[in-house]
Amino acid sequence: MIDAPILEFDPARPAFIEPAQVITPRDMPEHCVITYFKDMIEEVAVERHARQLVENRWEDGPHPVYEIQHNGRRLAFMHGGIGASLSAALLEEVIGFGCRKFIVCGGCGVLDAGVEVGALLVVRDALRDEGVSYHYLPPGRTVAAHPAAVAALEAELARQGVPHRTTRTWTTSAPYRETPAKIAARRAEGCATVEMEAAGLLAVAQFRSVPLGCILYGGDDLSGPEWDNRGWQSKGDVRRKLFWLAADACLAL
Repeated sequence: MIDAPILEFDPARPAFIEPAQVITPRDMPEHCVITYFKDMIEEVAVERHARQLVENRWEDGPHPVYEIQHNGRRLAFMHGGIGASLSAALLEEVIGFGCRKFIVCGGCGVLDAGVEVGALLVVRDALRDEGVSYHYLPPGRTVAAHPAAVAALEAELARQGVPHRTTRTWTTSAPYRETPAKIAARRAEGCATVEMEAAGLLAVAQFRSVPLGCILYGGDDLSGPEWDNRGWQSKGDVRRKLFWLAADACLAL
């Protein structure tokens, strides 16, 4: 067996710094959308007169949690923080504050040329090629999304008549080390997408026994001989639609 610290899983509870010991619970909505669209955070906060519940300041600045009324119910939303390490820590904190049900929406690179820009993909499970998940779960190849969250997303997509695909994603912490050989290997394992957070978030959610699902939209293309950005971050209409779809699915949990 390879002698690597990342494989030395310790299931001990509590940890030396446990969220419940350093975070005071607040009056928080049960449901929370985690998004990676800063433009949508700003738009929704202004247009829906969002109330800031927590500032949640880190060294890189604040990571506020907001609340709005959506379909007559309370809904929290926040930016997820880029990369599995920050995303997992922010999820730990918002669970500590009191949120309990989560839908994550973001963009992704695509490993399958058939995934068009803006196509929607529900994450069934994530290949664990990052570091966070190994601190929450025993070593393994993949981590599954919560079945209830996957079902809520698929039901909402069906209700709205939105085409989609349910797939495995490849979570990596090294976007500049997505080599051709690794891309081919991940594609052979059934990964249609690549991103930086899903496996870590799913592992935290499983460890803390909260339902969490992820929905992504197709972005830059890594399936061909050369990388194609495809202008994926300019798809404001897709990002807006995806945020509100995630909100509806979250409230269905």
